[in-house]
Amino acid sequence: MRFGDYRIEIIRDAEFGLDGGAMFGIVPRVLWAKVSPPDEQNRIRLGLNCLFIETGTERIIIETGIGDKWAEKYRQIYAIRRTRSLPETVRVVTGYSAEQITIVVNTHLHFDHAGGNTSRDEAGRVVPTFPNARYLVSRGEYEHAEAPTERDRASYIADDWQVLRRTGQLELMPAHYEVVPGLRMETVPGHNRTMQCARLEQGGQTLYFFADVVPTRAHVPYAWIMGYDLFPLETLAAKKRLLPQAVRENWLGVLYHDPDMPLCRFVEEGGKIKAVRADV
Repeated sequence: MRFGDYRIEIIRDAEFGLDGGAMFGIVPRVLWAKVSPPDEQNRIRLGLNCLFIETGTERIIIETGIGDKWAEKYRQIYAIRRTRSLPETVRVVTGYSAEQITIVVNTHLHFDHAGGNTSRDEAGRVVPTFPNARYLVSRGEYEHAEAPTERDRASYIADDWQVLRRTGQLELMPAHYEVVPGLRMETVPGHNRTMQCARLEQGGQTLYFFADVVPTRAHVPYAWIMGYDLFPLETLAAKKRLLPQAVRENWLGVLYHDPDMPLCRFVEEGGKIKAVRADV
């Protein structure tokens, strides 16, 4: 679809599952299970909705999903369901090969956002999935990924980025920066200190990539915050700032982890904000 002068597409990498209690934090199961029914292992369905942006000179992907480097044990633990590889999905949806992608942007380096940065070649070696792309991530996030806390260490897998340092493709960026004209990355603390969201402004319209601030439409209510967040009160403050603005300005939102509604608008009804399917 066209968004101003640019083309945008949603690249659905795969589906996977995480514990519903962890995904909804202090919200009781009796409430969250109504909107995100769990399986027999208490896992809920989650999507991996990467964003493709074509500017005319650049072909950009924001986030690369969960990747396919997983051993069978972990594919089962995370209930990963994949119909084709990320490069194949990129080709089918956009018409471009992995070699033609010029920029990859990671909002942060958790395995479910950066896992597709790399893949294994026929010899089993970890190599860049997009061999000709620049990979952009904030310096702060990179430094945290290299030395995470005990609480979030399991969210980082070094194979997702270290090979990119060796190939010279990984570029460490500031806390706020412009990728291309109209596309800005901005640090939004809460999930951790250094996660970023993407803001695309074109022709008086705004598209906002919420990353893990609002991972699914069930997380739109202010207090519905993931238990994974290191700084939940900062997530709360970010939602109170961003969501009313999204309503006022009719933003197009990207919900990275929503399995059924990757694109949405936000409306206020009865004093409460909710996500509705985007009419695009």
